[in-house]
Amino acid sequence: MSENYTALYEQHKKAGASFTDFGGCQMPLKYESELAEHHAVRQAAGLFDLSHMGEVWVTGPEAAAFLDYALVGKLSAIADGKAKYSLICNADGGIIDDLITYRRAEHKFLVVPNAGNAAVVASELKKRAAGFDVVVEDASAETSLIAVQGPNAEAILLGLVPAEQHSLVTELKYYAAVEVTISGQDLLLARTGYTGEDGFEIYVPNADAPSLWEALLEAGEGHGLVPAGLAARDSLRLEAGMPLYGNELSRHVNAYAAGLGPVVALSKEGDFVGKDALAAIKAAGVGSSIGQKLVGLKGAGRRAARGHYSVLKDGSLIGEVTSGQPSPTLGYPVALAYVDVEHSAVGTVVDVDLRGKAEPFEVVALPFYKRTK
Repeated sequence: MSENYTALYEQHKKAGASFTDFGGCQMPLKYESELAEHHAVRQAAGLFDLSHMGEVWVTGPEAAAFLDYALVGKLSAIADGKAKYSLICNADGGIIDDLITYRRAEHKFLVVPNAGNAAVVASELKKRAAGFDVVVEDASAETSLIAVQGPNAEAILLGLVPAEQHSLVTELKYYAAVEVTISGQDLLLARTGYTGEDGFEIYVPNADAPSLWEALLEAGEGHGLVPAGLAARDSLRLEAGMPLYGNELSRHVNAYAAGLGPVVALSKEGDFVGKDALAAIKAAGVGSSIGQKLVGLKGAGRRAARGHYSVLKDGSLIGEVTSGQPSPTLGYPVALAYVDVEHSAVGTVVDVDLRGKAEPFEVVALPFYKRTK
């Protein structure tokens, strides 16, 4: 991946993509219609370029103990071949990034940070590695990441994997990864995603990414597969109630306010960065140090709330929308917002200031959309 373009830029350009800057890369926003791409992922399958994401390898005899110290979760508890969602936090409990960590061997882990935070996370991990017998290697610039998401994702992968490896794909559990041969290449295949659908993410060297992309498109021709951009990815993750760093998560937000308290392993042995602050926040018994928590909002009308719109109760400001738009799948507006804890209970009706007009929204349980398994 170059500083501004992924290894798949020419494939996107050939497919007629509209581009936008995201995480320092020119990424496909959409190809023809973000709405059609959204529905394709829900009903068939979508193909995403996620090469702007980071890949940081942590290896060495103390890799597990180091990650237990560097991240808020108990990464040493991950079984070989499995993955875990976690956070890297500041000493004050603020979120530097949310990330997924894969255990590839007893002393070998792959940490996957978000696009705009990849360099920051790699640098922070290297700083925290002092005193541990580990090697932290940022492989983001050499690695591409391609995702196939949707109910037909497994069938598409089976069209490219040798018959003797089909069981590796069909038996792969959510938040797990395995090495398989895809279109003749030995690659890491993970059953993870950011859409709320079944799907896979494939780690591939940059030089092999274009041929893999084309092979996946060809294998998906009979399965409704379409290339999908960041616009569809955003509407899909919002329906699935998944936070986006820079919207729902930031250094000014802690895990408990963001509804990610279960990710924090306060009971794990030893210290970890942010432990004292997070323990104090939890002990205070509120959603956050400023008394707000993240909630889902369902619009009663047709107009959608957008990021930074004010949330009101009886005319008083009680919070702010972080993400919002019409839900293509559900047919009504949905939003995520931080609101004062006393107004965060499911069923509470609040107003959102939609450019000068207050419109009612109801606090609802997350996720907004959950696929039928």
